[in-house]
Amino acid sequence: MKTVRHQQACQLLHNKFVVVLGDSIQRGVYKDLVLILQSDRYLTQRQLKSKGEMSFEQDCLVEGGCLNHMNNGTEYREVRQFQSDHHLVRFYFVTRVFSQYMESIMEDFQQGLKPDVVIINSCVWDISRYNSNWLEDYQENLHRFFGELSCVLPEETLVIWNLTMPLGKSIRGGFLVSEIEHKAPQLRYDVIEANFYSGTLADAYQRDVLDLHFHFRFSLQHRTNDGVHWNAVAHRSITCLLLEHIAQAWGVLLPDPLRTVGEERSCLFPNFHHSISIWL
Repeated sequence: MKTVRHQQACQLLHNKFVVVLGDSIQRGVYKDLVLILQSDRYLTQRQLKSKGEMSFEQDCLVEGGCLNHMNNGTEYREVRQFQSDHHLVRFYFVTRVFSQYMESIMEDFQQGLKPDVVIINSCVWDISRYNSNWLEDYQENLHRFFGELSCVLPEETLVIWNLTMPLGKSIRGGFLVSEIEHKAPQLRYDVIEANFYSGTLADAYQRDVLDLHFHFRFSLQHRTNDGVHWNAVAHRSITCLLLEHIAQAWGVLLPDPLRTVGEERSCLFPNFHHSISIWL
């Protein structure tokens, strides 16, 4: 894995619209992406744990969060957006890979600006909060999600499906309400099974898959005490993996971060003619 720095991230995502969808882990993915577009600093523990705040590092809360009732229910909503002169990043909190709410997000894509990159994961809530026999339900919703995505997004949009990261033996978190605490010991095994099906389906729909479960299987020291979330070092690693993946998908060579600015610019786009969507 390459180390990607602030300047490289800014150049790679110049005039690009990135959408991140998913749970609290994906919120951390969004936050670290917003941060690296402004500096090489790492997220603080407080920033990682916060949810629904009015503003984070120059972004804004668009809807949900503290604007509404804060809760740990499946209907919790949080839409965030960061916009600079040359970058646009949006986050939607989702608890199910396909639902009426996801259909409304698809409607946003259809009627509004088309994202250049969509980074998505939805698993832990899907397999724990809706149906005790979750597999058939999850598979059907995955089919509906990927099928709908193919109808809504242009062919050039890069969709990256993140596989769910390893859960601990003992877990606690906002999704784990008292009614389902008995499921906790089994969830880490269910995640492995769910990853297999979601990754297989994403591949069948010709979507990119980033196997975060594999990448972090030996990095459990960076998982927090709740057995679910991960620290700032892990989140910067996820960001680097994502940006490296995006660069490879677009045929862009990520230069050595120690090179000069002029050398970086010439190296970053050697034979790169990907159309840039200007949203200013």
